[in-house]
Formats: sequence, C-alpha cells, structure tokens
Amino acid sequence: MTTYKLTYFDISGGRGEPIRIAFHAGGIPFEDNRLSGAEFATMRDGTRFKYLPVLEIDGAEITQSNAMCRYVGRLAGLYPEDDLQALYCDEVLEVVEDDSHRIGQTFGLEGDAMKQARDKLVNGWTATFLRGLSQLLARGGGKYFADNRLTVADLKLLMEVRWISSGMLDYVPKDIVRNIAPDIADHAARIAEEPIVKAWYASRK
Repeated sequence: MTTYKLTYFDISGGRGEPIRIAFHAGGIPFEDNRLSGAEFATMRDGTRFKYLPVLEIDGAEITQSNAMCRYVGRLAGLYPEDDLQALYCDEVLEVVEDDSHRIGQTFGLEGDAMKQARDKLVNGWTATFLRGLSQLLARGGGKYFADNRLTVADLKLLMEVRWISSGMLDYVPKDIVRNIAPDIADHAARIAEEPIVKAWYASRK
C-alpha cells in the first residue's frame, strides 16, 4: 500500500490545505505532519527547495503544491479527466499561485515601504487578479471553475480568498474581494459549505 506524508505548517489554509482536503475527500490515508515556523526553520536546509509543502510518497520527496494538487486531485476525483477542463483547472491553480507569490514578496517590509507595496497590490495586481477570476468563473458556468463540479482549483482559491479577506494582511482591506469581485466572494462562501470541505474541518475537531 502506498504511503503518503504531507508536511506543511500547522495552519488551516495556505498551499497545503487543498491537498489535505483532497486526501480526506478521497478517503486516502495520509500522515498530516504539521510544523510550527520554528520547527520548519530547523529543517529548512534539508528540504529540496527550502519551502513547504513537501509530499513524501513511499518516502520519496515531492515538491510544488500545484503538482501535488493535480496528483492528489486525480486520486480523489477532484481533477478533470477532460484535457480542456483540466487546462481550465490548471489556469486557476497557477494564477492563485501568482497571487500568493506577489503577496509573499511584500513580507519583511516595514512601515511606509510595506504600505506602499500593499497599496500597489490592492490597486493594481490584486484587482486584476480578482476581475480575471470573475471571467474564469463565468467561463466555467458561474458555480465552479472547471468540469461543472468541485475541483482542486475551487479549493485552492478558497484558501486564497480567506487569506486576503482575513484582515491579517496589513493595508489589504478585509472587504476587498466583496468590493471588487462579489461573485468570487460568493464562490468562496459556497465552496466553504461543500460537504467534503465541511467534513474535513469536522474531522479536525
């Protein structure tokens, strides 16, 4: 029997959470190895690219969260079989990763430098990101992004929307998604109520 170990931060979000949900939804046993920031700091140099998540399959280390989303998504039936629909799913995975990367570049800044960087994001890229996602959601039929059903693309975007709407990011308004792309805010609310998402969080209690 194949063994899976997913190592990621001990948070209910971020790049690792869609993979956890997919494992659980597919009934696929996996070791959910959760680390604090301090714990990761002690092992960072031992990882291939010095970041998380890391997925071990029978002990072999795999990196890149979108690759993991696709792989586990296939195992769990949360990734399209049709090539075009798979492309639609991939497009969302990649643009969400772009957003995470751009926000990540502002970490470590302080004072006015952070405010200017975050203001630039809010008024530039983030607005473009959300409006573009609205177009992709409409292309998918308005409820899901691909295949007329829940996929890992919906799960990954849910985590991103929660993050940028959380108030944890200084100078990023909590209502930014609702104000710029209400359909994307509604999408996140719907996906949060999907049975497999609720079942995952219920299993964590």
